[in-house]
Amino acid sequence: MTMSKLLIAAVLGAAIGAPIATFVGDTKMPQSTLPTGERVAFFHGFGDGSVTGQPALASLARADAWLNSPPLTAQALRGKVVLVHFWTYTCINWLRTQSYLRAWTEKYKNKGLVVIGVHTPEFRFEKNIDNVRRQAEALRVDYPVAVDGEYAIWRAFDNHYWPAQYFIDAQGRVRHTHFGEGSYDQSEMVIQRLLMEAGVTG
Repeated sequence: MTMSKLLIAAVLGAAIGAPIATFVGDTKMPQSTLPTGERVAFFHGFGDGSVTGQPALASLARADAWLNSPPLTAQALRGKVVLVHFWTYTCINWLRTQSYLRAWTEKYKNKGLVVIGVHTPEFRFEKNIDNVRRQAEALRVDYPVAVDGEYAIWRAFDNHYWPAQYFIDAQGRVRHTHFGEGSYDQSEMVIQRLLMEAGVTG
């Protein structure tokens, strides 16, 4: 089977399976096996937004590569509001969030927000950096992307979902999370509140 057929099969599988799980309200999410053998939920459930606050930005230093940006560090991001979101390019649920991520990047980038995509692969072919680079360009992912082929950042955040969003304040603390699609107005309000706390009023 060619790579394009594998990609189509993966996208169709996610597109068909995820809405069914959402419809029935199943809290026991379907599991997927990562190339490492680790079992994770690949359907992107809905988080309650509660966070105990464990800084994980330091793990960005363990990225395999960076796209659209020089490497970003926790120290360089100090004083910024950061939205870290985990994605993989075959994830239909992430694809539906992309227009919002792009809009927030554009709207708030000059007000102290840094959006960082962490590309963590679900399938082996998504570990290929050339594939990630091509797909990021094709899907108009123009904010910084940390390539996380070895799941180092994923594990540091103790993440289990695609897409997953971690809203981090100017002191580097995770203040809110959201897993899956939806709640876009609430997510934008979280961004605005954290920017206001950081002293941005414009």
